Amino acid sequence: MGYKNTRECLNALDTRGELLRIDQVVDANIEVGAIQRRVFQAGGPALLFTNVKGCQFPMAANIYGTKDRMNFIFRDTIEMVEKLMKLKLSPMEALKKPWNYLGAPKTAWHTMPKKVSTGPIMQNETTVSKLPQLVSWPMDGGGYVTLPQVYSESPEAPGYGGSNIGMYRVQLSGNDFIPDEEVGLHYQIHRGIGHHHAQAIKNNVPLKVNIFVGGAPAMTMGAVMPLPEGLAEIFFAGAIGGHRIPMVTRQGYLPIPAEADFCISGSIVTGSGKPEGPFGDHLGYYSLAHNFPVLKVDKVYHRNDAIWPFTTVGRPPQEDTMFGEFIHELTADLVPSVFSGVHEVHAVDAAGVHPLLLAVGSERYVPYAEERQPQELLTNAMSLLGNTQTSLSKYVFIAAKEDMRSDESCHDIPAFFRHMLERADLTRDLHFITRTTIDTLDYSGISLNQGSKLVFAAAGSKKRTLSTELPANINLPDGFSDAQIFAPGILIIKGTRHQMKRDQQDSQLDRLGEALKTAKGIEGFPMIIVADDANFTAKDWDNFLWVTFTRSDPATDMYGVNAFTHAKHWGAETAIIIDARLKTYHAPALEADPEVEKRVDALGAAGGPLHGII
Repeated sequence: MGYKNTRECLNALDTRGELLRIDQVVDANIEVGAIQRRVFQAGGPALLFTNVKGCQFPMAANIYGTKDRMNFIFRDTIEMVEKLMKLKLSPMEALKKPWNYLGAPKTAWHTMPKKVSTGPIMQNETTVSKLPQLVSWPMDGGGYVTLPQVYSESPEAPGYGGSNIGMYRVQLSGNDFIPDEEVGLHYQIHRGIGHHHAQAIKNNVPLKVNIFVGGAPAMTMGAVMPLPEGLAEIFFAGAIGGHRIPMVTRQGYLPIPAEADFCISGSIVTGSGKPEGPFGDHLGYYSLAHNFPVLKVDKVYHRNDAIWPFTTVGRPPQEDTMFGEFIHELTADLVPSVFSGVHEVHAVDAAGVHPLLLAVGSERYVPYAEERQPQELLTNAMSLLGNTQTSLSKYVFIAAKEDMRSDESCHDIPAFFRHMLERADLTRDLHFITRTTIDTLDYSGISLNQGSKLVFAAAGSKKRTLSTELPANINLPDGFSDAQIFAPGILIIKGTRHQMKRDQQDSQLDRLGEALKTAKGIEGFPMIIVADDANFTAKDWDNFLWVTFTRSDPATDMYGVNAFTHAKHWGAETAIIIDARLKTYHAPALEADPEVEKRVDALGAAGGPLHGII
């Protein structure tokens, strides 16, 4: 039950007609990543590159590239895992329908790792420089592991119960890393390994770390699963994998999955750190070089038939989007139990996941009031910003369930924006948290890891009718042009190139707000976006969401028509203006290498291995 290693999984996909072998020489430097992205965008098969230039190991990609493929890989266990999650939500369910949970004890048994003395992973040793050196984008700082399972244990409470498995990118080469002796370990804020690292620093001891690549697909899923603190990912991996994960256990060493393809073993020495990056990231921009922990490498193991699984990230949607959708299906019913009063959440993939969170909550605090207004919704929003991965959200748009029809959902983005913009009181319902922690990969803030957040709440009856026609007398100040309607109530305007320093507002946007006061009908556009390219931003919802929410910091980049500040509360009587231009301090957007793209095109021509796929 469940695939125990990479080759088992790929063989099953091959039998199903969902694996393509590419036997001609390909380069891990840019080319394989470009191929993977193109095949993913086309909804194509998993890929096995058998002839990687200068490398003895085959590479596999796009294993998780479609929702159907993910459901197939975990088909034996997904139903029971969903039931167990529902059981956590409502324990009485097992008493009402015990026949639905007959497999629960077996699944619980699978959560416990199996101790073994050796396994395929211990068959060979190699060095870091002999591993595949995947470079996904032209400006990447070196070769990277992009589907790692980074394993650590609490120095103060070692063992599986205090373990963590996370998918933190690993830089194998480049920068100032000593070849074969050091690798860069990039982990962002609010990650489980951070607690272990803090304990190691407090106790002045090295933090032992194992980096697994490949093995059971369940281990990869465990590494990306946002589990509650205190629930070890290794236990979840056993449940979703349908078998006890065999772990090679030796005195004095961290355990290693017996069926892994590769394992890099080492330790983070207290205080060690070197520049890691740049790296083309999942927001669609590069994350630049910054100091991150260095793993001192002790050993590199691999099995005889080792395959190197990888993915590449970039502007969504990419293969990691499939992980998000899969996780949402598993956990949707748990949302109310984790966040009291919250009925559904939607971390918007097109906006880079963390920049924008849409949510539906209850508004029951004052049921007898003549007009409903956000009160409980604000408690709900603060709960979202204080727990799990939703705490990294930058913009939280939350609406009252009581105002929504039964067929409405925050997963219908155009309808949800319309609902919010019709009901929000812009003088009351904008709540900022300034100079707080934000996602490490988000460069819109005032420094690394620091920026602001906005809770945008809406409740009650409609406050306005959204316009679909431009105001007749709109008079834009110098530097602004090309005003166009994107959606009901949303106006996009082209602005001049941004020239301000970090942590500064732009008086040009204040002038725009002043000029729009006189535009008759502007009140029908409560949301106004200023962008570098109005046509690109207005092309579709994906472009609108990506530009608006990845290129703005709420506190720094929000202005208004008839804006005011009263007792430290900011609002706008008529409309909000979001400055979504690329800023002088933003990281560059990802751009493909034209020459590599031509080579990929050739693979898709008649006679090429990708013909009929891309």
